Amino acid sequence: MKIIKDKQVVNDAWQVLRLHEGDAADSIVVPQGEFIVPLPVWNCQFEALRERKELGLWLGGFERAEDIPDDVHRFPIIAVDFHKYTDGRGYTLAFRLRKQYGYRGELRAMGDVLQDQLFALNRVGFDSFAMRADQDLQRGVSGFDTFSVKYQASVDVDSPLSNRVARGVA
Repeated sequence: MKIIKDKQVVNDAWQVLRLHEGDAADSIVVPQGEFIVPLPVWNCQFEALRERKELGLWLGGFERAEDIPDDVHRFPIIAVDFHKYTDGRGYTLAFRLRKQYGYRGELRAMGDVLQDQLFALNRVGFDSFAMRADQDLQRGVSGFDTFSVKYQASVDVDSPLSNRVARGVA
């Protein structure tokens, strides 16, 4: 699968394990290899999965960073699944994972992710993007350069523009 990672289109080997109707988090088999597993599976199968270094974790927009405080650094990748592009909870989740919990691994936005969102998603800490199938990855990459100045503080800029610009006294 192709994704955007570090502002480039790349091939990606990670597979997303999804629970389907009738699947139970405590009994679904997590195959060997690089899989991103949902939080309920991780919680139910922790004892069996905790030694597997090749596993990533995905969180839904309704889940919180507080749900994984002791485990956040064990994952090489954490993905946030955007059920709808209009749901802003994933932005807050990413920001908190980076700023409050100090997560330094790959942070992926996946699901209903549109190219118009990439600049803002990157600002709150996402560095990889599995965009919706109808989105153009190359156009998405060009969107990172849409704005030359960042006004607000975020993960990528510690203070707002008003604190970074010298002003003369009148």
